[in-house]
Amino acid sequence: GKIGIIIETGDVREVFHYSLHLAFGCDALCPYIAFATVRELAEKGLLENLSPESAADNYVNAVKKGLLKTFSRMGISTLHSFFNTQIFEAVGLGDELIDNYFKGTISRIGGIGLDELTWDIIERYERAYPENGTKAKLRNPGGLYRYRNKSEPHYWSPEAISLIQSSTRQKSYSLFKQFTSLMDSSYRKNGEIRGFLDFKESSPIPIDEVEPIEQITKRFVSAAMSIGSIGKEVHETVAIAMNRLHAKSNSGEGGEDPVRIQPLENGDSMRSRIKQIASGRFGVTTEYIMSADELQIKMAQGAKPGEGGQLPGNKVTDYIASIRHTTVGVTLISPPPHHDIYSIEDLAQLIYDLRTVNPEAEVSVKLVSEAGVGTIASGVVKAKADRVIISGQNGGTGASPLTAILHTGLPWELGLAETQQALVINKLRSQIIVQTDGHLKTGKDLAIAALLGAEEFGFGTSLLISLGCIMMRKCHLNTCPFGVATQDPELRKLFRGKAEFVINFLQFVAQELREYMAYLGFRTVEEMVGRVDKLKYVPSIDKKKASGVKLDAILVSDHLCKENPLHFVARGERPGISRFDKEIEKKLLPFWQQQKPITFNLPINNRDRAIGAALSGKITKAFGPKGIKENSLFFNLTGAAGQSFGAFLAQGITLNLSGEANDYLGKGMSGGVIVLTPPKNSKIRPERNIICGNVVMYGATGGKTYINGMAGERFCVRNSGATAVVEGIGDHGCEYMTGGTVVVLGETGKNFAAGMSGGIAYVYDPSELFDSKCNLDMVELEGVWDVSDQQILKDLIHNHFTLTKSHVAQHILENWEVQYPQFVKVVPIEYRKVLERMQLNESRDDETMSVTEEVYHA
Repeated sequence: GKIGIIIETGDVREVFHYSLHLAFGCDALCPYIAFATVRELAEKGLLENLSPESAADNYVNAVKKGLLKTFSRMGISTLHSFFNTQIFEAVGLGDELIDNYFKGTISRIGGIGLDELTWDIIERYERAYPENGTKAKLRNPGGLYRYRNKSEPHYWSPEAISLIQSSTRQKSYSLFKQFTSLMDSSYRKNGEIRGFLDFKESSPIPIDEVEPIEQITKRFVSAAMSIGSIGKEVHETVAIAMNRLHAKSNSGEGGEDPVRIQPLENGDSMRSRIKQIASGRFGVTTEYIMSADELQIKMAQGAKPGEGGQLPGNKVTDYIASIRHTTVGVTLISPPPHHDIYSIEDLAQLIYDLRTVNPEAEVSVKLVSEAGVGTIASGVVKAKADRVIISGQNGGTGASPLTAILHTGLPWELGLAETQQALVINKLRSQIIVQTDGHLKTGKDLAIAALLGAEEFGFGTSLLISLGCIMMRKCHLNTCPFGVATQDPELRKLFRGKAEFVINFLQFVAQELREYMAYLGFRTVEEMVGRVDKLKYVPSIDKKKASGVKLDAILVSDHLCKENPLHFVARGERPGISRFDKEIEKKLLPFWQQQKPITFNLPINNRDRAIGAALSGKITKAFGPKGIKENSLFFNLTGAAGQSFGAFLAQGITLNLSGEANDYLGKGMSGGVIVLTPPKNSKIRPERNIICGNVVMYGATGGKTYINGMAGERFCVRNSGATAVVEGIGDHGCEYMTGGTVVVLGETGKNFAAGMSGGIAYVYDPSELFDSKCNLDMVELEGVWDVSDQQILKDLIHNHFTLTKSHVAQHILENWEVQYPQFVKVVPIEYRKVLERMQLNESRDDETMSVTEEVYHA
């Protein structure tokens, strides 16, 4: 038989506490002190006039939502699946404690045991109930999520912020050294892993023999901070600073204004050399890809692994919406995973696609520090990436929900050490550059990172601090008082940051790194990469709690030998020009010389991947984002297309395929036309047969696709502006869609429109069952009663019939008056509200709208 475990406890109060108990086998919880606290707050009127019962309900609902977010973060759908998973890694718990109470849980650095936990409990008790009737001491006021005086220590304290800002404005290296001294002592006090590490005695060399600052700063990158999350001026200032240093800035996942591609008159450049490809694919156009020196695939974010990004609607201004190809004022949500990556092979396909579009750009993959990341990094090398990033949990983001600020991700030291060891042992280290980030602030941070295996170093929060951020934690509210993380035009005027501040900070860091290099006897950063034998463990100041910490897993040096390179040497073999592109290359000469339209008639097979991608890159480079005239390059193709058919397609290219296509058809397309029909001699009924795979038109920003048949799952996921007509789809259609128009002339799978915040979909629903398959959390359903809607729908179906000769389209058009009422229009709720506001604003100047004017101003 089985027995249930019910815990009555006063300690459980936060989502993480509930998650732990459930994951380690608890069936039910009674958090009596949490409920008592909520009740007391309500009774004292501190919760906006909520009754105690309503307050308790709100608390329970908040915990439930937090748990669902935790499940989602781990790729789990239900509580039943999460129960008893032990899906956590311990940091700072001793082996004996783990073996006795959390058997099987990963704990790599040891730590405290029952004795130390007992001391903590006794100390708390004595503070609350002192002997002899002495007045109780107030407990620590908290401050876990935000700095409070005399409370939980934060690295970015007012003192630290003041020192870094003063040093960069005064260009004072002595003030910077005070800052780094404060940081290094804080690491030791607070139990940071790097606080337990120091350098062994070495043979110093004169600092003049160490490579100069200018060479070191080339290894620096700015962290991926999207324009939208931070202000336009801040984003551009960071880019200018990094380009002056010959370092790299990162666009983040929000796209980038094409205006920034061209240099400024004074010679500065605002172009981000790294363009990020995240799960939301916001702003990922062919032009965006072609403007990159490096394309970074963000698999996860150190600050909140397992979650997608989110930009509140109040930060989606006209400018931000135009860059992201979305609607003003509509909240933008990125899916947690890349929907075209479910394996290392899928990752290799995306790398291939991106490199096909822009063969001159390097491709990097961003991972987070976690147990097993070394194995994943080895897969990244085999997927032909040029660089892997190991991101630590201390990375900052103004968009992290409270449930993700603590207890998610791991220190970069753990992930970096594991990655270095795995790559060296598997003889892969020489083929890839390793980069790390996550609260890198001092030269010592960089020295430790290099000795653990990093060749490049990312900076995020520290750059914003140097530019004026004071950690008000108002990023998500759009109310940053210093104009850093806001889109409010008035607040942005308050931004006083200069590129020189960032340059000064990074040069100070590089100079301090040089000092450590001289002490250790290294002349170049390359020499010190992976030399973990130069590190040693030093005991913490808190002997009582840190006595059980062991860094053996980090300080492994068995792999150090001449046969195994410890740093990047040369890239492995990369795929060359595809068979298809070689075949059309010569035939394209008349087009390149005189822009004469050309029609191709070619057979293809499933080895032909990313057809159209290379050509789209060349056209975008030559003619810009508007491409060429429609149908200038017309391809009549027959056969079975490989993956990513028509990926990142440019305007002016038409791909007319008679046959079938694999996954990712039309993903990222910026323009052009894709037509897919069954083979001419086929006897199948297209509307009942799947002729293309999953994840069609993922992240498309433009173009049109007509499919005479059914598509697989996640059709038009994250569509941002493309038009598509299809005759049936699988589950999760139009998921996270933010723009464009989709017509489905057949059945859909379940969970249609989940996370859909923009665009319009029309679904043919003669059986009247669609409402049971649609996720109605963010959308509303209505009939196609508006005349303009009827015309849009009819035109699209007519185009579909003209191009595909679809029997379904023909039947609907021939019986239009009977058929159009059987369509359902899917409209995102927030999108509708924004459109209504825009229409109201357009009507404000109309003299006949005087009554509306009064209501509007009221």
